Amino acid sequence: MLSALLITLREGLEAALIIGIILAYLVRIGYRQGLKPVWLGVSLAVAVSLVAGAAIFLFAGELSSPAEEIFEGLAMFIAAVVLTWMIFWMRRQAVNIKAHLQAQIDSVVTAGSSLGLVVLAFVVVVREGIETVLFLFAATRMAESAVLFATGGFLGLAAAIGIGYSIYQGTSRLNLRAFFNVTSLVLVVFAAGLLAHGIHELQEAAVLPTVVEHVWDINHILPEKSGVGRFLTAIAGYNGNPSLVEVVAYFVYLALALGFYFRPAERG
Repeated sequence: MLSALLITLREGLEAALIIGIILAYLVRIGYRQGLKPVWLGVSLAVAVSLVAGAAIFLFAGELSSPAEEIFEGLAMFIAAVVLTWMIFWMRRQAVNIKAHLQAQIDSVVTAGSSLGLVVLAFVVVVREGIETVLFLFAATRMAESAVLFATGGFLGLAAAIGIGYSIYQGTSRLNLRAFFNVTSLVLVVFAAGLLAHGIHELQEAAVLPTVVEHVWDINHILPEKSGVGRFLTAIAGYNGNPSLVEVVAYFVYLALALGFYFRPAERG
């Protein structure tokens, strides 16, 4: 539940903030006729994201072993890569994103193109939507409960919309820098779990070697199927009896990702 909530909250809030910047700027420059094209772009992006999500889940449901394990493993790898890219992209672009968006809007408004605003809003939201679909698909393979997972996803999305609207209205006191820093660190741990579980799926399909099948086995102490075990699996990629390749990949990824994230910014 928490993994789905975190994904939809983070991705939804990013989209809400960017759309909020676009809408607020259009109002500020007195170009209110541009609001409808923006909402049209948002609606189209949501529809495309839902169709893409349905297609991925339906396609995965038609597969059987070992194709299913290979598909799920590759999906987890892709999700881990995209999630990592998204975390570092947001960290780099957060300072300049408002000015960049306003420059794009000025260009579109000067050209008098409603289609340009539709495309701008569509690209912003569909990117977040496709990312969310990919992350949620990968996360379902580690989810503790389908019902709780879906509930967490809807709660996260609702919270993102609410926070985004309150920021647009100027009533929110949320420290966005702290929010994105904390969620980024949690998502780094989540991405490490996706990477390790992707390796596990490909090992199940005999695509990757195990080298050492079980480095340790603590399932008798903390079973993966227990409540705590399922929770840790969903958030941190817990595995009670991981292979050597899983363990090495997990901790090497964590060391590299956290090292780069906390690396001091270079001064010009």
